Amino acid sequence: MRLGLFGGTFDPIHYGHLLLAETAREECRLDQVWFVPNSQAPHKQGRPITDAQRRVEMLKLAIGGNSAFAISTLEIDRGGVSYTVDTLAQLRADEPTRELFLILGADSLIDLPTWREPARICELAMLVIARRTGAERARLDTLSELVSRERLAEFEPYQIEMPRVDLSASMLRRRVSQGLSIRYRTPRAVEKFIEVAGLYRAPELTFSPPASPESRTCGG
Repeated sequence: MRLGLFGGTFDPIHYGHLLLAETAREECRLDQVWFVPNSQAPHKQGRPITDAQRRVEMLKLAIGGNSAFAISTLEIDRGGVSYTVDTLAQLRADEPTRELFLILGADSLIDLPTWREPARICELAMLVIARRTGAERARLDTLSELVSRERLAEFEPYQIEMPRVDLSASMLRRRVSQGLSIRYRTPRAVEKFIEVAGLYRAPELTFSPPASPESRTCGG
């Protein structure tokens, strides 16, 4: 089984996430893509986030009807700070015959050497690197001190072109807090869930500026 793993906070999930997952599935011939909502991202500690169950509910609404997409609550169930290497190691231990493909943005590739056990991450999973349509291919020599040339060559075919979608979760949260529409930025079912649950309206919440398209698949 060729399994794609797409980690993130998904607070909330939006069409940019879904398009990236589908692009990776199609171009890399993945059997499934699992969305892996984190318990607490290492790079977002201290930022208020929506409780895990509501984020999972929004994911369920967003991917409903697509048999190639699924949700893994492994990181939420584990609790604490979510580290990609721990997730990959557990998935490999659970089913050693699975081929794991970690979906990353090009900016996350640059940051990867600062993650926990980056060499182990590169050993456990094939890296799928998303870049904007027309952008230069990612420079894999960023990882040259972590993995062999042979392993880098294996990563090279898994660079995918992502159509430009200027969406981010922080953008959606900010629009909701300002009373603006998020229609056509996230599936209608997710939009209604946010409305009914009253999410992102609290004036005390602070929102980070929109990330670049390549950095919205960040893990740690």
